[in-house]
Amino acid sequence: MDVTNRFVLDFCKSFALERPSSPILDFGCGSGDLVAAGLRAGLPMFGADVFYGGSGSRDQVEANGLLGDAVREIREGRLPFADAHFGLIVNNQVMEHVDDFDRVLAELHRVLAPGGLLLSVFPSRDVFREGHIGIPFSHWFRKSSRARFYYTWALRSLGLGTWKQEAPSARQWAVDKLRWIDTYTRYRTRSEIFDAYGRYFRNETREVDYIRYRLLDRPGRAWIGSALRFRLAAAAARAIFRKLAFFVILSRKDPR
Repeated sequence: MDVTNRFVLDFCKSFALERPSSPILDFGCGSGDLVAAGLRAGLPMFGADVFYGGSGSRDQVEANGLLGDAVREIREGRLPFADAHFGLIVNNQVMEHVDDFDRVLAELHRVLAPGGLLLSVFPSRDVFREGHIGIPFSHWFRKSSRARFYYTWALRSLGLGTWKQEAPSARQWAVDKLRWIDTYTRYRTRSEIFDAYGRYFRNETREVDYIRYRLLDRPGRAWIGSALRFRLAAAAARAIFRKLAFFVILSRKDPR
């Protein structure tokens, strides 16, 4: 499990210490790895996903015996859970794939209990590197731009990019990957994200928590900085991190 999923899982574990009987949902759970890890840790964990065409995650969930019980399929945009069912909802690298942002946030608000928490980890349009294909700024161009194609092709030819074995040539890789991000990603600006979230939740950013977690995640890293030095560097680290990686947003539903 990668460091970001470990961060989310540890957040779930900390939440469960305070509310042990409150169900937790991994929204956009993909192959269900986080759900399976949560269940092994004794958490009341569930998952839900639309299982879009750009991924084979549904087959993995079914093969692992999770589909239909711990993991539910989202149909017609509605989560198959009762109102106010979950005390915590998490989503990791999901919201940049959502078409109708308001509809999804309204649905998460519906199934979240009053006073419940929503932890969201995902990039905005402002991030420098397009994380799915690994080409910097490829998501900043117009979708129909020929300049974007030649730019992406050139950087792939220089060795940049992810999943390089999936195409026979750098040119075909650029064609396939640009088609993928055009089909399955919807990047929004910081203001668009927080305007939408603000209509449903009270929100704060927690990138510094993630940065601290990541720095201390590897053996031998406990020496990194005193608490004072970390606080002094936090503002700069947060700003840089948002440009290089993603937002970490902790939202709370009104308790009334």
